[in-house]
Amino acid sequence: MGAYVAHTGTDVYGPGKVIGTDGDWRRVRFVYFVATVAVRDLRTASPREEGEVRAWLREKAARHGGNW
Repeated sequence: MGAYVAHTGTDVYGPGKVIGTDGDWRRVRFVYFVATVAVRDLRTASPREEGEVRAWLREKAARHGGNW
């Protein structure tokens, strides 16, 4: 958990952060929504994508508090 990832087949999801695991599935908080995605459909996020997610998470935490 906590890994920064992106979808292998589309950029519609935007980059995300793994927030849960269940066998070959990962629950990912993407920039635009949360989804459960098969491991085979994820790749490690690039440094730029990871930075994008980290900035988005900081903004949400600053605006709403809590652990995003």
